Amino acid sequence: MGVMAPMMPIDPTVAPPVGEPIGPGPFRLTVDPAAAGQRIDRLLAEAIGTISRSRAKVLIDEGRLQRDGRQVNEPAEPARVGAVYVLDIPPPVSATPQPQTIPFTILFEDRDLIVLDKPAGLVVHPAPGNLDGTLVNALLAHCGSGFTGIGAEKRPGIVHRLDKDTSGVMVVAKTQLASDALTAAFAARDLDRAYRALCWGVPTATTGDIEGAIGRDKRDRKRMAVVTHGGKPALTHYRVSQVWHMAVSLLECRLATGRTHQIRVHLAASGHPVVGDPVYLRRIPALARTLDEPLRGALLDFPRQALHAARLGFRHPRSGEILSFETPVPPDMQALLDRLNA
Repeated sequence: MGVMAPMMPIDPTVAPPVGEPIGPGPFRLTVDPAAAGQRIDRLLAEAIGTISRSRAKVLIDEGRLQRDGRQVNEPAEPARVGAVYVLDIPPPVSATPQPQTIPFTILFEDRDLIVLDKPAGLVVHPAPGNLDGTLVNALLAHCGSGFTGIGAEKRPGIVHRLDKDTSGVMVVAKTQLASDALTAAFAARDLDRAYRALCWGVPTATTGDIEGAIGRDKRDRKRMAVVTHGGKPALTHYRVSQVWHMAVSLLECRLATGRTHQIRVHLAASGHPVVGDPVYLRRIPALARTLDEPLRGALLDFPRQALHAARLGFRHPRSGEILSFETPVPPDMQALLDRLNA
């Protein structure tokens, strides 16, 4: 999932009163004594009447709810008597993404699937904030009638995702047979999948595991975190490939589980955040001060997480043949590695 910018403060005086037709925009709810103590996501869903509690929860997780001018991050917050809650309801996303001609590199394609090298900056699926210009739009334009029906719809079968600013190898199903088989393979981790991550610092061991349950960060619902309660088990294997100045290292990472932002969260939690990560690198690393300019500036100014899905291998769902694909890091990340190697 992508990360939203914090919602701008909303003036409750201009929000429509409860009872008016609900559409995109701010919805205001003033809590009366009878509603006090109820979960705010449930209370909002009941008051609005056109969204479910789970949809209200998603909107709160996206940072779209304010209480008396302050952002609310916890969907289960008990409603407070007299508090004014304002929920920013986004415009609905079209149920049918439209084909758009967007270039991407194809590594392999047949009647069942397509393997591609996703560029950094390309969102995989339409969502609020990215209603078009996504990989799904590009695939619809490229494949046209090549999608023979997934879930009774002629659409791409997105069986796994990469974050918007993570580049690398992806496989997409074109048939129901491929979608079912690939979904099962990803769920069972019955495939070969490796990432390259440029991170701050050097792990103590040249190979090892990072283990820790991942769930929503209780202080910031737009972030994930290693948590002690309520998360899902997560395990990342890593191997140090190269080290520079004992300040920066290149890792090969393999996923034993597949959690949201798993590599980024695990590396940050272990004290080795990914270079350029806009979400999990919250301050300038002390190790940066040991580097000379302009190298320090190049690392600190890198505009995205330096993370690349380098390799993907799996069994073809129809033929049973083992397929394996590997791509080099994209030009921006390679330029950074070249500066480190200079």
